[in-house]
Amino acid sequence: MRVIEVDPERFDRWMAGFAERHGAYDAAQEPTPGGVVVSARAADGSTVVATPFTFDPVGIVLVRRGGYAVGLASAGVLTASKVGTRHVQSRTAAGGWSQQRFARRRGKQADELVDAVVGHARRVLLGDDESPPAGADGIPRGLVVGGDRTLVRAVVGDHALRALAGLPVRELYDLPDPKRDVLEAALRRGRAVRLELTEPA
Repeated sequence: MRVIEVDPERFDRWMAGFAERHGAYDAAQEPTPGGVVVSARAADGSTVVATPFTFDPVGIVLVRRGGYAVGLASAGVLTASKVGTRHVQSRTAAGGWSQQRFARRRGKQADELVDAVVGHARRVLLGDDESPPAGADGIPRGLVVGGDRTLVRAVVGDHALRALAGLPVRELYDLPDPKRDVLEAALRRGRAVRLELTEPA
């Protein structure tokens, strides 16, 4: 099985190409909160399951030990964002430091990174309101996350971001260190229709 990500605007064209490559197909549709999931089986036995992620607005939280990016997007366009760098050591320090001292320093740096990203996320995603009214305008309906799993989990699980708890999540843990172009790529991939394609051997 291969996983392919296709822009929503190109999905119909991709399905037309699927039919050209594999023959006519039968398809079933299943409405979900994130959009209509399409399952199709072509004449040659190839199958595809297409899962959209149409939540809007969508929030983006990317965190790695070298930096972070937080964004809010509506209709596929970033409306607010914050991108920055913050150092967290990832290798044993030279110079004779004890392992315990190094671990404490590294843990403190990671905690400071999480605290900083939580603050930016609260401002960018929640308008600095830890308890916005349910369904408030401009509050994310879905989240795209990526980077270091442990750091991301610490950020989105923080009490200050409890308004984001339970939102549908699309994970992109293969992204590189967060920068502006990586944030934009995460938005594009977050909005994409995710296709699980299986072709006969």
